Amino acid sequence: MANFKLTPSQAAAYEKDGYLIVRNFISSEELHKLQEVAFSDGNMHKHAFDLNDQSGKKTKLTLWYSPGNDVYGLLTKSKRMVDAVNLLMEGDSSVCHFHSKLMQKEPKVGGAWEWHQDYGYWYKNEFLFPSQMISVMIAITDANKENGCLQVIKETHKMGRIEHGFSGEQVGASQHYVDLVLKTKELVFVELKAGDALFFHPNLLHRSEANLSDSPRWSLISVYNRSENVPYNEPSQSSTIPLTAVPDEALLEWESGDISDAANFLRKEKDEALK
Repeated sequence: MANFKLTPSQAAAYEKDGYLIVRNFISSEELHKLQEVAFSDGNMHKHAFDLNDQSGKKTKLTLWYSPGNDVYGLLTKSKRMVDAVNLLMEGDSSVCHFHSKLMQKEPKVGGAWEWHQDYGYWYKNEFLFPSQMISVMIAITDANKENGCLQVIKETHKMGRIEHGFSGEQVGASQHYVDLVLKTKELVFVELKAGDALFFHPNLLHRSEANLSDSPRWSLISVYNRSENVPYNEPSQSSTIPLTAVPDEALLEWESGDISDAANFLRKEKDEALK
């Protein structure tokens, strides 16, 4: 979606609900290029690792810190993305890229994600201001109830951080507080078509079911941070390096290909998953 710009009503909806869906955020041509690379990128598959849910089902994940001029990096650094998160995050310092991840939830075997807040992880990295961070999910394939789409609880970004602990190999939110908030706040199944985008706040409670369908659910999630929101327990420096936005047209017009090792991939044995 070249020359895309969020409207004041969209920004207000994000502030109220803690998330925002933008349909057709990338064009069908951009989506096709992203899918082609994602499904065949050998380096991306080489650096993938599995995370088990409580039942032993696995979700495959690849995470990296430094966006380059590959197809993922050009989308992450695109003007439409940088301008949108700059509007939605609090603060006025530079927009930076914390990390991106390719989520690969395969048919029949893709595992569930427990209820959690992303800031439940990033609090341990000692980021002090969650409202100066944001995640953007781009649906690479359709996401629906059948293949384990994201579920969110509206307005839970206003709760602040709640306690988290291990659930399988994942970190999950206190189920007691989840049960309490579900008494008054709406649970929403975030069904997306490939090419749609979801912007969501680090304190928004969200989860997903296992993929028991015959269709894969793949998504690209990029996380952004303000340069002033310095983490005091995070080895990667990416979250405080200002991004230089590239034109939206770069994804289609610039020469790009597979991601390289310069992306600074996360290795599961070095870090505990997403913390």
